[in-house]
Amino acid sequence: MKIGISIEFFKPLRGGAEQWTFQFVQRLLARGHEVHVVAQEFSPVAERLAMVPHRLGRIRSRLGFAAAAEQKLRSLGMDVVHDMGMGWYCDVFESHDGSRIAQWERKLKLLPPWARPIKRSLIAELPRYRSFRKLLARQFADPTRLVLALSQMVSRDYQRYHGVRPEQIRLIYNGVDTNRFSPANRHKHREAVRWQLGVNDDELLLLFVGHDFRRKGLATAIRAVGRLVVQGQPVRLVVVGGKSPRRHARLAKRCGAGRAVIFVGAVDDAVPYYAASDVYVLPTFYDPCSLGVLEAAAVGVPSVTTQLNGAGELLTDGVDGYLVPDPADDRALADRLRMLLDPSLRQRMGHAARQLALKHTLDRNCDQIVDVYHEITRSRRRAA
Repeated sequence: MKIGISIEFFKPLRGGAEQWTFQFVQRLLARGHEVHVVAQEFSPVAERLAMVPHRLGRIRSRLGFAAAAEQKLRSLGMDVVHDMGMGWYCDVFESHDGSRIAQWERKLKLLPPWARPIKRSLIAELPRYRSFRKLLARQFADPTRLVLALSQMVSRDYQRYHGVRPEQIRLIYNGVDTNRFSPANRHKHREAVRWQLGVNDDELLLLFVGHDFRRKGLATAIRAVGRLVVQGQPVRLVVVGGKSPRRHARLAKRCGAGRAVIFVGAVDDAVPYYAASDVYVLPTFYDPCSLGVLEAAAVGVPSVTTQLNGAGELLTDGVDGYLVPDPADDRALADRLRMLLDPSLRQRMGHAARQLALKHTLDRNCDQIVDVYHEITRSRRRAA
């Protein structure tokens, strides 16, 4: 099958969507498909894949990228075109950001109540948001397009905010590479990474991975750690990703977390940090289906996340992780983390988390999407 993939940047280290797409293309190629990738830029590691790259060059506007991607894809004669969230010409639309409008709504909870109406008016008027709405209108306008929802939460958001009909939606959760993310890595990396970070064996090491600190609730995680540190609990938090940690470093100092929070910045490979950690924490305000939760689970690390994370639909509260209702509630988060100070509980939950990950592998994820491709081609043959 000739498959066209559209993504702004085909660079696996750029973010979660880019990493997933890179791994997905690898699996399509391994299955014998001819894969063409249309993107503004490609990283050297991506260019080594046996796919056909189509470089568009740097394009300043998101609408300009969508138009350029359409022009290129129309000329290629693909059997199926799969867009990863920033184009409008496709048979299959999949946004790893979920519903942008839902995301904007949930992020309003980051603001004090008095500021939310002001932000809503800015969302209605600012050029950045207006161009996004134009893009969204084109993305969801075609009633024949199939839309992949990464969770039931995202499926509901597509129906509510974008008018997508239920019969257009295919629910497919993210998958994880359970060979790369494996409990075996704990024996390989745990001791060395904890020594490097200055974390003792008897300290509970929490892991946060993400670039968008605000949306993913890093402030809540830091305040929760501050509560535990003030109570004398042996807790540390390592933060992987992001750019400038200054604002959150100041918060850590104010709330009593201080040196308990370690910022390591962006890394090429987060596997050693998953292997060194005891609990993955992601009090996100909106996440369609966090790859981090699945990656932690694959390593055998339980997660504490929120009900606004689509990956939470896969967890069984108290079995392979914990869910908190409010991403701003650092007290509730601290209560869950306190329970995980118990090593035997962590071990049981970590084992259950690994079993969960084995049910949601990246290969299974790929097979489900390829089934959607076949559904599209069969439908075309019947209509011909």
